[in-house]
Amino acid sequence: MSEMKAKMFNKKAARPMNKAEKIIQTLSIQPGQTIADIGSGGGFFTVQFAQTIGTTGTVYAVDTNQELLDFIHKQASEHGLNNIMTLQTSADQPNLPEHFFDLIFLRNVTHHLKERIGYFKKLKEALKPQGKIAIIDYDGRGTVLSFQRLHHHFVPPDVLIHEMTQAGYRVEASYDFLREQSFTVFKKQS
Repeated sequence: MSEMKAKMFNKKAARPMNKAEKIIQTLSIQPGQTIADIGSGGGFFTVQFAQTIGTTGTVYAVDTNQELLDFIHKQASEHGLNNIMTLQTSADQPNLPEHFFDLIFLRNVTHHLKERIGYFKKLKEALKPQGKIAIIDYDGRGTVLSFQRLHHHFVPPDVLIHEMTQAGYRVEASYDFLREQSFTVFKKQS
């Protein structure tokens, strides 16, 4: 069942309307970086990041579902990618190494977090001094009958920015090229 779910997640992420290639270009990912893909799902972005950072970098696929992580591990092997690590965590405790990541990436995950401010305070410790957190999430612009609106699977951008400020971050950049999602990059406040 999880393999089917993982493939569905990857198929959705790869749709042209989701602009994966533009997202990766916008993040200016460099060879040798260390990235955490939190809520990695089927690993679509994990694999894209791993290919971009090359053999000198590492991507951590982070998820609560071990079966999805097993799928990602299998995909990494099939693609010959030795720079992907998988890490199972809980929904409220990221358990990431301290001062380790250049980028922490969350796509369509934030609305699932119950105590976002506390969660992002914990993530702050995992970032290198110049590290960034990129958050892409549904922002409520979908139609009234969309799944996201009906099930409140979105975080309005002003709420996200307020919560991230409370957690000790500042906005570095915000992008508006996604149709129903906000895309904001944050850095730790000085």
